[in-house]
Amino acid sequence: MASPKRRLQGLVAATITPMTEHGEINFSVIGQYVDYLVEEQGVKNIFVNGTTGEGLSLSISERCRVAEEWVTRGRNKLDQIVIHVGALSLKESQELAQHAAKIGADGIAVIAPFFLKPWNKDILVNFLKEVAAAAPALPFYYYHIPALTGVKIRAEELLDGIQEKIPTFQGLKFSDTDLLDFGQCVDQNRQRQFAFLFGVDEHQRGLKSWTFLLSYGSYRMCCFLSSTYNYLGKKTNQMLEAFERKDFSSALNYQFPRKNHF
Repeated sequence: MASPKRRLQGLVAATITPMTEHGEINFSVIGQYVDYLVEEQGVKNIFVNGTTGEGLSLSISERCRVAEEWVTRGRNKLDQIVIHVGALSLKESQELAQHAAKIGADGIAVIAPFFLKPWNKDILVNFLKEVAAAAPALPFYYYHIPALTGVKIRAEELLDGIQEKIPTFQGLKFSDTDLLDFGQCVDQNRQRQFAFLFGVDEHQRGLKSWTFLLSYGSYRMCCFLSSTYNYLGKKTNQMLEAFERKDFSSALNYQFPRKNHF
């Protein structure tokens, strides 16, 4: 895997946690899953135990074992493995963060607590700071998903001064439909080396967000995190490559197949 100092870029697949028909985790297929992502989809970054991976529905021991398997099977094949370690319990989040560091993950991410919710920026940052401190050598990402957490603190507000409180802070997984908030995050942090992981699957296939991200060059500061890259990674890479060479007709055809745009 890559050095943790390397900036996270490109496509990031939100991995599914494979299950048997009896509801047990099917660890035996994760090695094949890694090879499929790399060889068939051209995706070499993953986000483990997030929403798509149903991390919050797994026990702590299951989350640890899933993380271990991805790190073990992805070694020398994947570029970066980011482990979601968010939990309602601060101590459990810290335990998961320490475990991620121990097994050699490339970064950790945390959602906001969503039962007794933080009601302002300072309270949220203090919670995130405590988790990040449990793995001080790992890049730290905040997982902003207000539709599920109910925490409506704007991401742009949260980023203001956050590295002073959390030195390992490296970016944001933005899973919200407020493109103004996302755009302000990007625009106001152009001098920093933050990674902005845009994570709304529906918008990533829609015209509105791609027009925003591509037309204004914002994608150069961003990476894209989606469950759809488990099966659409190749097509998305082709779209981005076409845009880079200014072949906009091909880019649109990759985005909306079987349509004649020009």
